[in-house]
Amino acid sequence: MLAHTVENGTKAQPGTGTKVNPGHSWTVILMSVRSRALKGVITPVSAMASAEPLTALSRWYLYAIHGYFCEVMFTAAWEFVVNFNWKFPGVTSVWALFIYGTSILIVERMYLRLRGRCPLLVRCLIYTLWTYLWEFTTGFILRQFNACPWDYSQFDFDFMGLITLEYAVPWFCGALIMEQFIIRNTLRLRFDKNAEPGEPSGPLALANGHIKTD
Repeated sequence: MLAHTVENGTKAQPGTGTKVNPGHSWTVILMSVRSRALKGVITPVSAMASAEPLTALSRWYLYAIHGYFCEVMFTAAWEFVVNFNWKFPGVTSVWALFIYGTSILIVERMYLRLRGRCPLLVRCLIYTLWTYLWEFTTGFILRQFNACPWDYSQFDFDFMGLITLEYAVPWFCGALIMEQFIIRNTLRLRFDKNAEPGEPSGPLALANGHIKTD
């Protein structure tokens, strides 16, 4: 039996006399489709609550690995430019893990305090000065045990062979990259404490185990 149309433009269901608004029905259908489409995109509040920032130790580890890797790549590039060595032998020291990890973690604290007070270039200048201070301090301590892995004595503007002015520009550029890419992105990382290792954890799995927040 066909449904008959009433005077106000709605339709009555056969055998029930119930009026149904076609426009309302289409709205319900569209809302349902939209809700299902977004279900796998929007992270539920409960899932967001299980995501926690990285601990200081975790961030220190990432910073240490970053510094270690950069030193190997820098020394390899230096060997190629100076000696045209296609083997790209990069060298560093195990002490670099502690030196870079601790230094960048301290710079992270500086960044959080200075980001709303100083322009970017001023912050990078402060980071560069800190880098020189930290490099001299750690180098001086390691030298007492004959363990300092660097020596700038062959440079023209060195001080005690522990620091050199020739590295001012590389350190400044490194400070810029460190803040804008390493520190800021590391602070955005989150752990999903409820996720099982190696298994997807719903919407959070779309971000490879972490989510990014501002």
